[in-house]
Amino acid sequence: MADQFYGLTDTGKERSNNEDAFIARQSPDGRFIIACVIDGVGGYKGGEVAAALAREAILQRLAQPSGEIIPMLLDSFNQANQSILAGKKEVKEHDSMACVATLALADTEKNQFYYVHVGDTRLYLLRDRSLVKITHDQSFVGFLEDSGRLDEKAAMAHPKRNEINKALGFEINLSGDTDYVETGQSPFLPGDMLLLCSDGLTDMVPAGEISDILNNNDGLKDKCHDLVAAANHNGGKDNITVALVKNAKQASSHEATRPVSGQKKTELKAANEPAITNVPLTAERGAAKVKGNIPVLIFALMALIFLCTTIWQYIQRQKATQPGATPAQTDTPVIKPANAQEAKLQATINGLKGNVLLLVDTAFKSPVKISRAIVIDKDSLFIKTKGNVQLLCDSGYTGAAISLTPKCKLVMLDSLAITGFKTGVVAYNTALLLKNMRFTNCGTTVQNRFTAQGKYTNGGVPANVFKVDSIPVTPHKQK
Repeated sequence: MADQFYGLTDTGKERSNNEDAFIARQSPDGRFIIACVIDGVGGYKGGEVAAALAREAILQRLAQPSGEIIPMLLDSFNQANQSILAGKKEVKEHDSMACVATLALADTEKNQFYYVHVGDTRLYLLRDRSLVKITHDQSFVGFLEDSGRLDEKAAMAHPKRNEINKALGFEINLSGDTDYVETGQSPFLPGDMLLLCSDGLTDMVPAGEISDILNNNDGLKDKCHDLVAAANHNGGKDNITVALVKNAKQASSHEATRPVSGQKKTELKAANEPAITNVPLTAERGAAKVKGNIPVLIFALMALIFLCTTIWQYIQRQKATQPGATPAQTDTPVIKPANAQEAKLQATINGLKGNVLLLVDTAFKSPVKISRAIVIDKDSLFIKTKGNVQLLCDSGYTGAAISLTPKCKLVMLDSLAITGFKTGVVAYNTALLLKNMRFTNCGTTVQNRFTAQGKYTNGGVPANVFKVDSIPVTPHKQK
């Protein structure tokens, strides 16, 4: 497990105490790497106590991992929440204490990571030198930033940046509210790195600088110290905590087979084919010759049948177009079976236990041909794209690329390419947010439908729901 995880916390330059806590260790059974960053809130000492209580509760629950992973992580958050609520009752001065936290469990053997998150601590994934923000800040400013209404610089300087609306210690029972805690899982490939951090880092250091530090050649310990140093260099206005986890396995590679030259092909063919000997022209050989022509005769007969069928269908269509002609009944059109890529994408969405899905072009080879709409039937879903992932309309298909059901309350699509569809996305009741989407050769980009059966309806259609950037789309080059 050498250099696969490391954590570090620092008071910063303006605080006198540290209300942050972290976990960076291997699980007792050796199966997982546990990483967690906790940021206490609630005033002097109170936040520090809340963070310590949460850390202890999480470690106790994960001391003996059991059951499904996401429910286990949710249970650890619920136990932390209960521990903080109990502590608030014991000490009056701590009655406003709470904490925000992000917890990740990395299974490097199966190349997967799982996470739960509440508040404004963050989880990032570094893959192929690109840094992707996985979690969403559960605050008003975080929502504005994630939806593209604020850029990173404006969000970092916003006066309400640190006003959160969710935390451990705010709610009485988290086990009965699955929407309160953000959860998810994603591939954790060889070479990938997870960064968990408090807002003491992200309020001080922009994502580009964080990415540069993570991409240097230093070990995890040095990277952590460099991140903390960068935050302090830029002001160090809050406690700074970081935890890193790396999948240190080597990516498997296969040596490509060299093409065989023309001369070698001839030699290889000659070596593998039986020798041809002279056969006398006898009646037996003549019979063999007739037998060899049977496939040709069968092919000719099939071609004749196909030609006759085509002519008959043409005549029937001509009759159907005559005035007063009765339309001919046709069979139900044959629906093409879903190809492996689109079936995999639909199954991934249907089986997702959290509300964040990261699509990477290493898992979904672009383009993904779509012969039926990808259906989203979740209360909320955020689809992020890393690399060139393109949905391409299959030949003969005239429907939408993505269809949201009326059940959806909020769906965000980020950096996905949709090409060649009659309709890009079908949504209901304005449940859709788009960020850096690319639509090419689509008749209708977004079709929004409103449903309110049997109820009084008020309101109106806004003049502008989406806006189009002035920067033209640059097509991705296919590899």
